[in-house]
Amino acid sequence: MNILLFGTTGRTGRHLLQLAGESAHHFTVFVRSPHRLPSPLPANVRVFQGDASDRVHIERAMSGIDGVISCLSTDKQNLLSTFTPHLVESMNKKGIKRAVTIGTAGILQSRTEPELFRFQSTESKRKSTTAARDHLAAYEALRDSDLHWTIVCPTYLPDGEASGRIRAQADVLPENPSRITTGDTAEFAFREFFREEYTGHRVGLTE
Repeated sequence: MNILLFGTTGRTGRHLLQLAGESAHHFTVFVRSPHRLPSPLPANVRVFQGDASDRVHIERAMSGIDGVISCLSTDKQNLLSTFTPHLVESMNKKGIKRAVTIGTAGILQSRTEPELFRFQSTESKRKSTTAARDHLAAYEALRDSDLHWTIVCPTYLPDGEASGRIRAQADVLPENPSRITTGDTAEFAFREFFREEYTGHRVGLTE
């Protein structure tokens, strides 16, 4: 397979890139600034330089691709709200179905108020909802598509290597959540791309 990766210069994406280099599959990394990538890159990884907010760039990067994993995060310009509809459109044009993205626990359903997303409920301690609303727009674009999508939604996400201590649950956070490292989040997303255990779901992660 040839898998297109987004966000590989970020905190979680760096771990994803390492997993890609250890895999037998081929990978294309979509980056705005290739100089931010580690050097040398593994032999099974090639680079596509582009802007993730540009539909034309995304569509060009899809040539010869079998699926997508994205670790792109939100920014003050609502990147995910722009990127995700472009991603869905480009994948549809190319006949590509499988997509795994990294979201936020805020877009999971609340356990105490199931009719609400966590960021709307008393479970959330964040004062600003800007980032969560950007992630929500991405979720809605995938939910309303025909893609075989999964959104991995970690709780508190400190930097750290994979420990293997992962608890997962569809559409809500597992009970008594604490934290999950960037390494464990990347490893779960990478495995989920191939297993398709949570296709059509957000999946809450904690250790």
